Amino acid sequence: MSDEFKATTTEQEIRPQKKGGKVKRHCLRFWWAYLIAFIIVVVLAVVLIIFVAVPKIAQHKVDSAELQIDSIVASNTEEGNFTMSVNSTIRIGSATAATIEGFEGVMYLEDFEPKTPFARLQFPETNGDKLQVVNISQFTPIEDLEAFTRFNTWLLLNESIRVTVEGDTKIHVKGLSKAYGITFKKIVTMQGLKNFEGTSVPYSTVSLERDENGDNFHGIVTVPNHSVVTFEIGNASFTTYLLQKEVGISYMDNMVLRPGDNNFTMHANISQDAVLNALQLKPFCENGGLLPFELTGKDVVNHGHNLTYYSHALGAGNQTVEIPIGFDLKRDLNLTFSCKAGQ
Repeated sequence: MSDEFKATTTEQEIRPQKKGGKVKRHCLRFWWAYLIAFIIVVVLAVVLIIFVAVPKIAQHKVDSAELQIDSIVASNTEEGNFTMSVNSTIRIGSATAATIEGFEGVMYLEDFEPKTPFARLQFPETNGDKLQVVNISQFTPIEDLEAFTRFNTWLLLNESIRVTVEGDTKIHVKGLSKAYGITFKKIVTMQGLKNFEGTSVPYSTVSLERDENGDNFHGIVTVPNHSVVTFEIGNASFTTYLLQKEVGISYMDNMVLRPGDNNFTMHANISQDAVLNALQLKPFCENGGLLPFELTGKDVVNHGHNLTYYSHALGAGNQTVEIPIGFDLKRDLNLTFSCKAGQ
C-alpha cells in the first residue's frame, strides 16, 4: 500500500481596515470628552457674547445716537444757583429693546482746557426708541463760578460754541439680567448770540433836563438772541461810550432774554456836552445826527442778587448801537445842528 500525498491550498483574503471604524470606536470610547469640550465651547461663546460683544454693541449704539438741544432756560437766577430747564431730543438709527438708567451728566466747553463742568444735570431713564424727547428742569447750584461765567461769555460773543454732555450710566438689554456700564458722551454745537449783532433802538426821546432819576434819555431797544437759550437777567447797567469816550450809564430793567428779537425799555443819563459836540462833527452833522454809542456791561442785579456771571460776560465786549439823537432833538425840542467850521 502506497501512501498518496495530497496537497491542499488555502487562500485568505486580507482586506484593508477602514478608518471609519477606528473613528467610530474612538468616539464611542471618548464620547464624554467630546461632550465636555462642546459644553466648554458653548459656555465660552455665551460668556464672550454676554461680557464682550453685548457691551460693545450697547456702547456703539449709544455712541451713534444724536443729541439735539432744543432749548435751555436759566430762570430764578441768583448769585449761587438758578433753575435750569433743558429740552432735548435723542435720535438713534434703529429701535432697540434696551433701557438706559437715569444718570448724572456734566456739561462743559469742548474747546477749553481744562474741561471744567459748568453745570450738572440729572438725566431721566430712557428707552431704546428711535426718537426720545428728554426734558429736564432742576435746581442747579453753581459749583464753579469761573466755568459758568466762561460759558456765558463764550455763548454771548461767538457765533457758535461746542458743548459736551457726558456721564456714566448702565444699560439693560431685554432678556439679559446683567446691566452693562456705558458712557454717554455727546458734543453739541450751539448757536451763540454773536454779541447781540443787530441790536437797534427803534424809538427814543431826549431831554435837556434830567428826570427824578437823573435820566435824560429814554427809548426802546431791540436785542436779538440768536441762540436757543433763555436768560433771566434782571436789571442790567451798561457803561456808555461815544467816540471812544465814556459819556454815561444806560439801564435796561427786568430783562428776560428769549430766543428771537426782544424789546426792552432803556433809560440813561448821558453827558449833554459830549452829545452836542458830536452832533456838530462829520459825518453826524450830515446824516441827521445818527450817533454810534458803544455799550459795555457794568452790573447785573436780579431780585437783589448781584449776578457777576452775567455782568462779566456782558462786559467782555462792546456792542455798538446807532441812535438818531439828532432826529430826536429836532422832533422833541426843534433843535438842529450844523457842522463845525473846518469840518
